[in-house]
Order: sequence, then C-alpha cells, then structure tokens
Amino acid sequence: MLTSLKLPISTMLLLRTSGVGGLQECVLKSATLSTSPACPPFTPLNFEATPIVRVAIEPIHPSEMPKLVRGMRLLNQADPCAEVLIQETGEHVLVTAGEVHLQRCLDDLRERFAKIEISVSKPIIPFRETVVRPPKVDMVNEELGKQHKVAIIHQVKEEASQGRLSDNLHVDSSGLVTLDTPNRLSTVSVRAIPLPHEVTCLLESSSELIRTLEQVNMSLREGKSLDVSLRTLEAIAGLKTQLESLLQGRKWRNTVEHIWAFGPRRYGPNILLNSVEGYQRPSVWHCLSRGDKVIEAGAQAAQLRDFDNSIISGFQLATLAGPMCEEPLMGVCFSVERWDIQSSGQSQNQDSGEKASISPEDIAHHKVERRSDTSQAEGTAAGPGHARRRPEANAADCYGPVSGQLIAAMKEACRHAFQAQPQRLMAAMYTCEIMATAEVLGRMYGVLGKREGRVLHEEMKEGTDMFIIKAVLPVAESFGFADEIRKRTSGLASPQLVFSHWEVNSLTDNNKLQLQQH
Repeated sequence: MLTSLKLPISTMLLLRTSGVGGLQECVLKSATLSTSPACPPFTPLNFEATPIVRVAIEPIHPSEMPKLVRGMRLLNQADPCAEVLIQETGEHVLVTAGEVHLQRCLDDLRERFAKIEISVSKPIIPFRETVVRPPKVDMVNEELGKQHKVAIIHQVKEEASQGRLSDNLHVDSSGLVTLDTPNRLSTVSVRAIPLPHEVTCLLESSSELIRTLEQVNMSLREGKSLDVSLRTLEAIAGLKTQLESLLQGRKWRNTVEHIWAFGPRRYGPNILLNSVEGYQRPSVWHCLSRGDKVIEAGAQAAQLRDFDNSIISGFQLATLAGPMCEEPLMGVCFSVERWDIQSSGQSQNQDSGEKASISPEDIAHHKVERRSDTSQAEGTAAGPGHARRRPEANAADCYGPVSGQLIAAMKEACRHAFQAQPQRLMAAMYTCEIMATAEVLGRMYGVLGKREGRVLHEEMKEGTDMFIIKAVLPVAESFGFADEIRKRTSGLASPQLVFSHWEVNSLTDNNKLQLQQH
C-alpha cells in the first residue's frame, strides 16, 4: 500500500480499496481469495514483456546467503515480470525483461528486500541452436546437393583421422547417423530434420499445454486415475489438429501419430519421431482415445519397450545442450529410423549380420555379479563352458548398465545428426518502437544500423511532426541502446523494447570456427 497509515477493519464497503496482510507465505505472485472453494479464480495479469536477460547473483559475504535467498523470494513476489531461478550448479539467477528492468530489480534487492551487498555477473544472453535446409544452389547458381554430401563425407573422415570419432559411429552422405553402444548390443540410427517455422512457433506457444499432456500420459503409464476436464482434452485435440494441418506433404506423412516425445524438458519446441519399422508404441496422443484404441505390439516391440525411456532420456539431454555452444535446441525433429538389439553371442560375430531379440534375463548376465564361495564352487562344477562365459560377462560389465549406454548413445547420435546438417544459431530479438521527430531520423537510423537493427516500417503520427518507427534489434546489442539513442538525438527519440521472437543468425565458417574454439 502507498500510505503509511494502516487501520484494522472488520468489514469493507463496495468500491473501496483495501490491503490484506500475512499472505507472503501463501501467494507466490497472484491468487484469488474467497470464502467459497467453488469461486472461479481471477485470470492473472498478462504481461507483454517476456523475461529474457538473466544474471547470476551472490552475496559479497557468504554468511549473508540466507538474506539473499529471502530477498530474492520477496522480489519474485513483488515484481510480476521478474523470475528467480536456482540452476543445477547452485547459482541464484535473476531473469528480467531488459536492461532498465534489471537495474531496477537489482536496486530493489539491495535497498528494500535483501538489504545486503551483492555481486552481480555480466548479463547472460540466451541463444538457441537449430538446423536449416541445405541450399540447392549457391550465389553463382551452381548446384550444391552433391557438394553437401561430399562435404559431410570429408568431415567424417577428417574427424575419424584425428581420433574425434569412435569406431562404432557411422555417418552416411544423407546425414543418417548410426551409433552402436559400447558393448555392441544395441544400434540406433538418427536423422535430424528442420521443422517448419510455423510448427516451431506453435510448439513454443503451447508449452504449457504440452506439459499438461505429458503429466496426463505419465499418470496413465503409472496406472493412476486422473480426472481430466473436457476443456483440456479439447485443447489437446486442437493442438493435434493444428500440427496435422501444418505438417503436410510426403515427408511429413503420419508424423503427428508417430511423435515419441517433445523436448527439452518434455515440453520444448523439438520433436522425437518414431520411424522404427515394426515398433508400435502408444502415441503421445493416446490420452485422447480414452481407452477406445488398443495397440497390439509384437514381441520385438515388447522387448524394445523396456528401454523406451532410455531413448527419450538421451533425446532430452541432446536437446537441452546443443553441440555448437551448449545452448538448447529449437525447431529440430530427430527421427529414429533404426533401433536394434542383438544377443551377446551375436555381438562377437559381426560378420554373420543376423539380429536377434535379447531378453531381460540375457541383459541381466551383463551386470556385475557378486558370488559367494558356494556359488563359485557351483560355477566350477558346472563345466568349462560356463567358466568361459564369465570373462565375456566381465568384459561387458565395464561399460555399465545397458540403459545408461543407450542413453549416452542416443545423446551422441542426436548431436552428430545435428552436426551433419547446416547448423545455425538463433538470436533473441527485441521489437523496438521509437518515436522521433523528422530532424533526428538519420541519426536514429545510424544507431540502429551500428547495432545490427533492422527497420520494419515507419509512419507519421497524424497531426504532429512525430514519426513512429518499428524495428527489430538483437538482445545482445541492446545494452546501452536507449542511452546512446537519446544522446545522439538530444532526447528527441525514445525507444521501447519488448522481446519478440527468435531469429536465425547466418554464420560464416570463420564464425563457426571461433565458436568451436571458444
């Protein structure tokens, strides 16, 4: 409340404003207070500005860490647009909408909420990694299809000669990556395909709905009864219909029905596609069937089902941190086109090339066995054949569990499939609206051009000499932009920055090399 005078009251008249205290432990950002549980909640405020700029914060004196944690919690409650995160590394991260908002939050944290001295890192600008379609012709109208395939082959040979590729990795000219687990018991083949821009935008805007879909599917897999409202099911069905309308063409035929998972974190703008021949698994949309459809899986599908989550986990790890600069992936579809499991006996004879299913009992033989003296005596009496199998099992044990090997293999296969396609970084972009007079338009355009901004359109405000310019500006180039444009225009131009979208940044080979070296 703005006033310092606070009086306790028992009743409140209509059309008056009052304050309710003691809710800081119950309400995070917004809530609806009611005497009846049946009261529908009020819709929270929807802010156009999206938090995008983040910094890591720590106290100057380590003993004041509890005060910092309490202050950041209060800041999170007081500012509806700010976000407070704790990363896996233990860092306390503050996410804000921009430079001015960041400075305001830091001042409030120092002076009002935590009231301690804090150390703030440099602003961290997020990027995204993606793949694009290879160009058909170059700048001089020469065909590039065969050149791209030859370049992939030469790249794989060069990495293999330098020892950066293992012997169980194979990449063909079309970008299909085949990788074996270290114990040679499982093989996966993955291909990376760029998603259409409309599909990526739809998945990004429907992240909350996809998260709800994953929670419903998880409850169904665990056999728990979950009451899902009809409105939620209709929203999920609408998302499926939209994806089917956007994924048209021969290449995307029946793609929506074969979606394995979304990522990263199971609700991101990337898709894992089940293209394994003969492997029928429940679709991510099976909650819409309400038990009407029963998928009849064969024996091979039942065997692969045991390690189904390992494939998903490897996909989640690969999309969480890409190979270019360890940033999350965006707009990539990973298609699993092959997934084989062979028995331990056939793993020694690769020339035969025959595949067989492996049972859970066979896999259990590859785990570390701790035998007592009695079991050792029984093993000796069992004959020389059993004694010969024990070194073989010990050799497989050094690679760890099969599930862990499959997770690592799937992750590496996705990363190499990503690198087999043309890679690009996606930069976060601001929408910039500037009001300026006619005499300072030239200087304003100069500041935008220096910071890699791009003017979309401009129009004159009727009845005045003011122009309204709409442009896009990279978030990485926005620090100090407002101060510079005011100085260059003598205060006659005032910008307003709002996070808008992610945009592909075309990189040259030199820039890629610098990123890899960095």
